[in-house]
Amino acid sequence: VQLQASGGGLVQPGGSLRLSCAASGSISIINTMGWYRQAPGKQRELVAVINSGGRANYADSVKGRFTISRDNAKNPVYLQMYSLKPEDTAVYHCYLRHYGADYWGQGTLVTVSS
Repeated sequence: VQLQASGGGLVQPGGSLRLSCAASGSISIINTMGWYRQAPGKQRELVAVINSGGRANYADSVKGRFTISRDNAKNPVYLQMYSLKPEDTAVYHCYLRHYGADYWGQGTLVTVSS
């Protein structure tokens, strides 16, 4: 299984970005995909995940600002981020859980700065 994330970049506070994650390989139709992030000097934390049934969970810090979505039970998964704040700056890692195992992508850098 490989996970490829895209869509990161530099954005001003209050701006928006859309991240995409595509998984390749043999993927179960029963899975959870989403995003974690890691800021410099901090531990990796959940941003948002969505299961193959479409149920989503969000970190409290992004509720109302970020929306996770997916086309179907396979691929891809999107993270639409609005009203970005400097504290959202981090490397965002795509995530997949299936068959009881966790997989991580390399990540894409999101920088929120004026």
